[in-house]
Amino acid sequence: MNKTILNWYKKKKTKEVKRTMTLEHLNESNFETAVKGSGKPVLVDFFATWCGPCKMLGPVLEELAGEMEGQADFYKLDIDEAPDIANRFGVMSVPTLILFQDGQEIKRTLGFQPKSKLKALFD
Repeated sequence: MNKTILNWYKKKKTKEVKRTMTLEHLNESNFETAVKGSGKPVLVDFFATWCGPCKMLGPVLEELAGEMEGQADFYKLDIDEAPDIANRFGVMSVPTLILFQDGQEIKRTLGFQPKSKLKALFD
């Protein structure tokens, strides 16, 4: 076997598999329970289906949720489907990520962020 192909195969085979999760979507009926009912921090991604940066952020959040499974809960909320909730929290642009603890907002960030910056929200 060609050494280049063999080296590529070895790297591919030993490469760490990244764990991802599909994030549950919140709406008017389940938002309060999800945000207040968890004893863990809860990160909610306020997004829109038409938003380019929101689409870029999705896989990053899914990867982070997989890495932090059991330590925090991650959700998405479509602002077009739940405008009252978005208005209540003053969401004026998307993506907006709000970190809640015991139902109270503790941190917020706007726009696309790399995984390292998102993880730092939990520090």
